[in-house]
Amino acid sequence: MKTQPWLLSPLLIFFIAGLVLGQTYPTNIGHRSRRWQRPSPPSPPQEQTYPTNIRYQSSWEEFPSLRNKIGSIIGIAPFRDDRSERLYVGHQSGLRSVSNYFKSEPFPLEKAISDSLSQAVSRLGMKTVPIHDWDGKAESLKSMGVDSVLAIEITRFWTEGMAAGNATKVITSVYLTIRLGVKKEGRVFTKRAYVMKERTIPTLTPEEVERTLNRNLAGILDDFLFNPY
Repeated sequence: MKTQPWLLSPLLIFFIAGLVLGQTYPTNIGHRSRRWQRPSPPSPPQEQTYPTNIRYQSSWEEFPSLRNKIGSIIGIAPFRDDRSERLYVGHQSGLRSVSNYFKSEPFPLEKAISDSLSQAVSRLGMKTVPIHDWDGKAESLKSMGVDSVLAIEITRFWTEGMAAGNATKVITSVYLTIRLGVKKEGRVFTKRAYVMKERTIPTLTPEEVERTLNRNLAGILDDFLFNPY
């Protein structure tokens, strides 16, 4: 059987057209794909850490009955920081992915409070000495060469600033447990002080964090020194 030449022409045309389309179609897709670009990931938050000078500054010039109650030689036991986040004392979250942290200076926080409290007591005419092995019990006071022993546990010490429109909402909370062992009384007195304050200010600066935390710390320790038990 012979194939007629006029039957081959449509087949040949279809075959050639398929080759042309097969070459040009993928080329067009590749050209389009090169124009599309993956969107850039968002910029990471800008973070900065500011030193915050934590210190006890009493608002009272003197505590006349303090020496009569606790004696003239005060042992300062190691203060303890029980917070879950010990590196910082505050945080500010703002607009435009800005996030600031505030770190105690001196560091760690328990040293900053202990040193400043020792200086304040010394200015009142009492001597402070470090105590390393107090078990927190009244019986152990008898063998110590001091009149009283003071220890503090830090449960909360934090300032949080949150952007709220054109202002900043600031929440500050300080929670301390103060233990005072008095030898002549043969007792250990415990005070738990918790302060939380909320306010709105234009902006939260490192200086404002410092003033806020120190003001709360002074309020707690002033109340304790005025009436230790």
